[in-house]
Amino acid sequence: MYIEQLYTGCLAHGAYYIESNGEAAIIDPLREPDPYIKKAAERGVRIRYVFETHFHADFVSGHLDLARKTGAAVIYGPNAKADYEIYVARDGEEFELGGVKIRTIHTPGHTLESSCFLLLDEQGKEHCLFSGDTIFIGDVGRPDLAVKSGLTREDLAGMLYDSIQKKIMPLSDDLIIYPGHGAGSACGKNLSKEPWDTLGNQKKVNYALKSGMTREEFIREVTEGILPPPQYFLKNAMINKTGYESMESIMKRGDVPLGPDDFERLAAENEALILDTRTADEFAAAHIPGSVFIGLDGTFAPWVGALITDLNQPILFIATPGKEEEVVTRLSRVGYDHTIGYLADGMLAWMASGRKTESVPSVDPKTFVSTVLHEGNQVIDVRRQGEFLNGHVNNAINIPLDYINEHMGDITHQGKYYVHCAGGYRSMIFISILMARGYRNLVNITGGWSAIEAELERETSTAG
Repeated sequence: MYIEQLYTGCLAHGAYYIESNGEAAIIDPLREPDPYIKKAAERGVRIRYVFETHFHADFVSGHLDLARKTGAAVIYGPNAKADYEIYVARDGEEFELGGVKIRTIHTPGHTLESSCFLLLDEQGKEHCLFSGDTIFIGDVGRPDLAVKSGLTREDLAGMLYDSIQKKIMPLSDDLIIYPGHGAGSACGKNLSKEPWDTLGNQKKVNYALKSGMTREEFIREVTEGILPPPQYFLKNAMINKTGYESMESIMKRGDVPLGPDDFERLAAENEALILDTRTADEFAAAHIPGSVFIGLDGTFAPWVGALITDLNQPILFIATPGKEEEVVTRLSRVGYDHTIGYLADGMLAWMASGRKTESVPSVDPKTFVSTVLHEGNQVIDVRRQGEFLNGHVNNAINIPLDYINEHMGDITHQGKYYVHCAGGYRSMIFISILMARGYRNLVNITGGWSAIEAELERETSTAG
């Protein structure tokens, strides 16, 4: 028996590869099927099953392409309904995989079809639980993604409590929990960075699994403080239910090099979004007017999903040479399948053609603290509210990047604003969106709050 967690940091997502006696199963695969197929081929085994713990909202799964290429069966738990062929398992149904078995445990609450998959080893012993979004390390799944008429998030939280108490808590304490997500995912509110844990330890440290918690207490704890889900969540869940284009067709359309003339022409003809995926520093130095920055070196896909509201939006992009295929792949993971090409040779080609560029002015934290801050200039802090409340510049305006569209009325075209986040990634996204909408007089504070705070402490220490 062989188990491997395939973790993707950008999405804080864990897919799983399980193998026994020449057969393999994949649990909750990412959009691109080739890494799983390659792994199985290298190990000389066939992929027999693709298990899905639920219809994912935070990414588009690769189950359809995997099934098409390998002949594997796509298996969901009870209540799952899709517009393509799936096998809907019964609660408690077991699937043989080489010398081991995988048992379906229906655990509604996160969604109605949510299920965990219990791996029984060659001796029939409970070895590990692939818990999907039912149980995380340190948390449980949010209960507000399947809300519909006549069914509230409190109803779903109650279902989740029943699922955990009746189906999960009776399992052995030495059972390994392999979750669907880790810290950074919006699928829960208190996720740990740890990739796995035992059920026994989670019973001690996970607030939602503690002994003696009543159903009412659980509902209150789990629903309190949930932020609204990113706008792309429901759209991705629908894609996972209805199906999608093959990865080959998306790559064929999107991984296309374009010279400046064709790039500019296609942008105009398709009303395409120009997405700059280089680093924040590179974007600040020179970028195409009207382009939006979301750097590939940060949490790229979730920010694309949060900020680009139309999944059908044609996208042209600029990338660091050699990263073009990665851009198309990572966009497709969250349902953005309409990339139509990239600028060959990047900004060097654009500048060599003599076309206009723009830049973003910046100020270092020392100058900001010693001079700018004392002049009463307006400061926008684009971190999340919780970060802001833990420490911020006096009189700063908190406009979390997630909610930029709701706060456009708070920013004037005449005003000059100094913008920062924690380290510089989100502030550059924020500035680029405003610049694309015609705003000017925006200055990025390099290093973000971490550098500003250090400079404030240094200044205070020097003054003392």
